[in-house]
Amino acid sequence: MPSMDRGTFSSSSRAELIEIGRKLYEQALVRREDELITDPRGQPIGWLLDTRVPALDGELFTEVGAVLAGRLRERGARQVVGYGFGAHPLVCSVLAVSEGDEFKGGLVREERKEHGRRRLVEGPIDPDRPVVMVDDIINSGRSASEALRLLRSADLSVDGLLTLFNFTWSNGQDRIETKGLWVDSLLDLNLQEGTGSGSDSA
Repeated sequence: MPSMDRGTFSSSSRAELIEIGRKLYEQALVRREDELITDPRGQPIGWLLDTRVPALDGELFTEVGAVLAGRLRERGARQVVGYGFGAHPLVCSVLAVSEGDEFKGGLVREERKEHGRRRLVEGPIDPDRPVVMVDDIINSGRSASEALRLLRSADLSVDGLLTLFNFTWSNGQDRIETKGLWVDSLLDLNLQEGTGSGSDSA
């Protein structure tokens, strides 16, 4: 099960966070006994987390949004952006619990649209204010690094990265922090198995 080591919470707040994390983990976990799952090279792996399953479940959607929004408020963040299918539902979940126009959201394209408004970031993002990236998992940090590159190419200032889970056995957090961002994850996962693991958020 996940463990949560970041931030200072009351016992009740911590218990609520762990319970949400448990629900997310249980719904997202896919094991090889259930279906064939592979890594990016096509090699079989023992398990992965497909966080799009719980993130797009109406039961958890607002719960997750409330927790993320609370962490963003603590950071003073008001603009949230996401890159990829694992991040898009999280942006929307934050906006769903926003009090009035408290938060603005943006969805980052893989490349600038060639027609219409020709945007790289869709949504009412104010280019004069910083943004925070949200994502489901930080593992190697490659996806977050690419998102950061795209955002900076659009002349946006990026303050940090907020994720649901942090695969603590990887170096993703260090990789992003060396680029000048803070990194915050709701839950740390210490679950590396000998059969191999992964995420399915691409």
